Amino acid sequence: MINKIKASLSEKILFIFLISLATFSFSFFFITKNKCFFIKEINPEKIQFDNPENIAIMNVECGNVIIELYPNFSPKAVERFKYLIKKGSYNKSSFYKVIKDTLVQAGDLEFGNIDNINYFKVGSGQSGLGALNSELNDVFKFDEGSVAFARGTELNTEDSEFFIILKKIDLYNGEYTPIGKVIHGLEALKKIKSASKSAYVLRPDFINYIKLLD
Repeated sequence: MINKIKASLSEKILFIFLISLATFSFSFFFITKNKCFFIKEINPEKIQFDNPENIAIMNVECGNVIIELYPNFSPKAVERFKYLIKKGSYNKSSFYKVIKDTLVQAGDLEFGNIDNINYFKVGSGQSGLGALNSELNDVFKFDEGSVAFARGTELNTEDSEFFIILKKIDLYNGEYTPIGKVIHGLEALKKIKSASKSAYVLRPDFINYIKLLD
């Protein structure tokens, strides 16, 4: 007859500790690998908008970002933005310039597409539609989530590139052409890949697509 050997109290405690440690390690590994784990899913079909004709839905790795466009501030800029969205020009556009917790920039249609990105020229590409005149506005405040057209050092050089700020930046007030503001999904943008020592990102994240609600 074989006698059963009972585990001591210390052995039971050690076993429970090891199981708990293994569970914690697996959970931590899963969460750190999945950067979108805590990001709330935004379903635009469940949101009632006051101005649905001026709503853009940008889908990125961590979900939907809802942008309300402001044609009353910048009619020509918003018209260009909508036109490029309808053409699908922004789809697969890389977030090649990212300043962590501050700014993300995309929209280089010539050199910034993720399928054929040119790291030497990205940021200098053109849409082929010509430059726009700057539509600066002292009333629009560059709070968290503000969306605006990027430009060079000179005014009246806006084209297709745009940036979204992740925090309030008063210095931008009256300096850039506003397009609108993020009203849902800003946390998804804060997960966009950034570089540790530069604003320019190798193997960047990108826009899956942008579409208009209407």
